[in-house]
Amino acid sequence: MRRKQYFLGFVFCLLMGSSVCPAWGSEMISGCVRDATTGAPIAGALVTSGTLVIPTRADGRFDIPAGTAPIKVRAPGYGRTDFAPKQNASVALTRFVPKGLYLSFYGIGDRHLRSQALSLLGDSDLNSLVIDVKGDRGLVPFHCALPALKQSGAQRIITWHHPREMLEKLHRQDVYTIARIVVFKDDVLAAAHPALALRDADGKVWQDGEGLRWVDPFSHQVWNYDISIAEAAARLGFDEIQFDYVRFPDKSGLRFSRPNTRANRTEAITGFLAAARKRLIRYNVFLSADIFGYVCWNQNDTHIGQELAPLAAQLDYISPMLYPSGFTYGLGQLKNPLSNPFEIVFSSLNRARERTGLPAVRFRPWLQAFPDYAFDGRKFGSSEIAAQIRAAEQFGAGWMLWNPRNIYSMDGLGQMEARAKLPDQTLVR
Repeated sequence: MRRKQYFLGFVFCLLMGSSVCPAWGSEMISGCVRDATTGAPIAGALVTSGTLVIPTRADGRFDIPAGTAPIKVRAPGYGRTDFAPKQNASVALTRFVPKGLYLSFYGIGDRHLRSQALSLLGDSDLNSLVIDVKGDRGLVPFHCALPALKQSGAQRIITWHHPREMLEKLHRQDVYTIARIVVFKDDVLAAAHPALALRDADGKVWQDGEGLRWVDPFSHQVWNYDISIAEAAARLGFDEIQFDYVRFPDKSGLRFSRPNTRANRTEAITGFLAAARKRLIRYNVFLSADIFGYVCWNQNDTHIGQELAPLAAQLDYISPMLYPSGFTYGLGQLKNPLSNPFEIVFSSLNRARERTGLPAVRFRPWLQAFPDYAFDGRKFGSSEIAAQIRAAEQFGAGWMLWNPRNIYSMDGLGQMEARAKLPDQTLVR
């Protein structure tokens, strides 16, 4: 059995592209990963030692080479943990379903917006915070010792001055932290390195509807740039890395370094995520990506390189953006998505589960907490937000609220008993 497990670990290591594989004859640590509440074994939990990662078997058991560093464990739907190497280790993972809201590059630095958002974490059933680590314009809000960031000018504006201290305080309050990294929409990088910028048919640098430039999704230089930022976020202590705009622009006629075919697009997006997964193994962070809502339904790559099955193979969580306002072409018999927020969320998640065979906990949608922009401009208030949350929770998933202006309230949120706070009984501001 040990030899078989060694062989399986070696093969898994090679498939993941790990630079360190178990040496033949290495001392193996055996153990079992279980649910902290029920005691049931957890199959498919990821057990990490250095750059080697081994999934637990159906009975929750694992064998992994011993090392001097702690062995790390995580599984979707649970928290993450680590333990000192020892034989017959019994590792208990606590169930955790993220329910979060978003703070932008400017929102994390604005005391009023930040305080308003964080107060909800103590008063409602929210337990997670998504923070821009690289925002929509390509700016990074905190000081980071990466030469590439200095060269690109991505840190010319600093809005978040003490990220490590804040993350530590949030963790003491049992707040799950997610680093949002906008990838291929990057006005800063495109300006600093025009050779990486996407161009139109006439060879001119292309700008999207917001006047922002994008960079080539095929470029490994771009991949390395963004994955290095993800590593910096992991070292700071974020629980999860979430990639956004990990796609091609939904615009035809642009020039890329490779032919713009469905196969090439899908290969580029999944290739980037696979490279990120490989580099992030040692940090034991969860990995997620945001996708268009229609990707849950479309059989092709939606012409942006996003296909469900290839994405699922690289991610812990898939986060479809299920804003009713985003379904401008309707959905089946639902001609007015605004009037059917529950159905939009629930049916989209069900379709994604049917197509992938993944458990519900592997999905965590973005929900609309901002006014409509596509139909009649209505406000999304308590009833609309509550309907979306009810759909996600009835499906069995976590969820995140999106408001680009970072303005949130108790609308649609449930009250929860106060979670652990700091000695002064106040949430970090």
